[in-house]
Amino acid sequence: MYRSQIPIVEQAIETAPLMLGSDRSRGYCLEMICADFLAGANLENENPEVLLQSALRFFKFLPGEEKKRTLLHRVTGKAS
Repeated sequence: MYRSQIPIVEQAIETAPLMLGSDRSRGYCLEMICADFLAGANLENENPEVLLQSALRFFKFLPGEEKKRTLLHRVTGKAS
């Protein structure tokens, strides 16, 4: 990695725990950033398995049952 790239990577790693809703390790945050990238990249390649795996990883970190119900409602179009 070039020195000029470090600030962007650092900012992404510092922002990830805010989106994940918890205080996670830097390595874990980097893994989630990479998983998100792969999910987006595989949308173009029509590989639904990678997208599904990424979505499932993020889903399990949603805080509280209410947010899970809200997500399920949006995905299925009905309350669970």
